[in-house]
Amino acid sequence: MNKVMVLGSGGREHAIAWKLAQSPAVETVLCVPGNPGTAAEAKCRNLPISPLDAASVVAAAHAEGVSLVVIGPEAPLVAGVSDALRRSGLAVFGPNAAAARLEGSKAFAKEFMQRHGIPTAAYGRFTELAPALAFLAQQSLPIVVKADGLAAGKGVVIAETQAAAEEALQRFLAWGPVVIEEFLYGEEGSFIAIIADGQVLPLAGSQDHKRLGDGDQGPNTGGMGAYSPTPILDAAMSERVRREVMQPMARALQAEGLPYRGFLYAGLMITDSGPKVLEFNCRLGDPETQPLLMRLESDLFAVLQAAALGNPLPPALHWKPELALCVVLAAPGYPDAPQLGQAIRGLETTLDTATAKVFHAGTRTQDGGLVTAGGRVLGVTVLAPSISAAQAQAYALADKIRWPGMQLRHDIGWRARPRT
Repeated sequence: MNKVMVLGSGGREHAIAWKLAQSPAVETVLCVPGNPGTAAEAKCRNLPISPLDAASVVAAAHAEGVSLVVIGPEAPLVAGVSDALRRSGLAVFGPNAAAARLEGSKAFAKEFMQRHGIPTAAYGRFTELAPALAFLAQQSLPIVVKADGLAAGKGVVIAETQAAAEEALQRFLAWGPVVIEEFLYGEEGSFIAIIADGQVLPLAGSQDHKRLGDGDQGPNTGGMGAYSPTPILDAAMSERVRREVMQPMARALQAEGLPYRGFLYAGLMITDSGPKVLEFNCRLGDPETQPLLMRLESDLFAVLQAAALGNPLPPALHWKPELALCVVLAAPGYPDAPQLGQAIRGLETTLDTATAKVFHAGTRTQDGGLVTAGGRVLGVTVLAPSISAAQAQAYALADKIRWPGMQLRHDIGWRARPRT
């Protein structure tokens, strides 16, 4: 029997721990630091350690006799926690810091794609305002302005006006370099694969909803909901993404001496001319993880352990045929200034079933109850035969939960409805 350590405390990590615990080969899942949701899961135990404290993570992993460490969020990857764990002799699922620059630096990712012919939008990188403004004046609107470094999903502005682009430029340049990127027209999709020493094992396609409001209106967020599968990534398009994006990326990483054993997430725009990469993440998406793992039939532990050890991966993963959908419940003020510490009511009425699960993303215990502790608080996730049934079940479940000013979108999966 195996002990597995999962680093992170969000909804993605709750879903990963929940799925790993279902493996008959797993005895215990240690969540670092975890959240109230993981604390309540069978086989799971929280450890109050920062996932960025590499020395403490390494010491705890050895003391507990861990056989696999799975790194959930991006910050520990960029900070080199996987490097420290590997140096100590532990099997780790998650790329090293050098490869994690694909997510940690937008400019690095764009330059990498340009070198290797990976389809993406035209761009410019700037560290000073004057040349950035000069470049901006030559571009057509709308235009995309991105902070170069990690920004928790909020370092991107799609500017419809010159004034909005200039405001974003000045704000992001205060943090560091900025990327100005051509706006791509099409439909977004999320394509995630397990990469292990050049091997590519795709996950099912999914689609998330980045904008705060219904109809994709309002500011960008870390994600207000997701569903899988999605019509935009049908079998033919998924094979094209594997062939044109993921397999070339796996080869390019090896060619540049960047060993990669982890998830590689391609945020895509499916344009009239084919798939183009908006961004790479070096981990599972959040909230795409929740519906994906709700649908996954394969043993997640067996696959991640094989990848971490550099062993052969299975030819394919097995998926439940139903559609899975996740609706994010967010705090008031999210994404700019979320209000925290509000009592969460009604969660006790949402019992876990084989087709419904509420994942904790930003919660903590206080005075014997649960309160909000992050911008995205809960992820209501269901499995159903169709998009309409999934929407009905998810929103009925979400209606049972409340706190003052709770925000949610009411149209998760809307792009799939006309095609079902």
